[in-house]
Amino acid sequence: MMTAAWLHGRPTAAELVAAVADFLEGDVREATTGQVNFHARVAANVLRAVERELRFDSAAEVAGALTHLGFADEPQLAAAIRSGVLDDRPDDVMACLFTLVRQRLTVAHPGYDQR
Repeated sequence: MMTAAWLHGRPTAAELVAAVADFLEGDVREATTGQVNFHARVAANVLRAVERELRFDSAAEVAGALTHLGFADEPQLAAAIRSGVLDDRPDDVMACLFTLVRQRLTVAHPGYDQR
């Protein structure tokens, strides 16, 4: 399988995003105060989440969890849950939901599952 890093070389998208986050966290925050400093911090945090998403390829695990239940995407799963189609498979549904939530938390709030 060809990765984006292989296709485009270095720096990768994740490395570029990390570099901008470093710049905001370092130079910009050190040179500013007040609202600009706060917005630089927020922007750096957003970029760190994007960096984690780029580095963490969870598509296969998420797709596998959904496929195990017979669905192609989360909206289909949600509709099936609402309709009661999966009421006889609570353990499978919970396992799938745990996978989906864990993947989101890995990007949005790293280390959350370590608590």
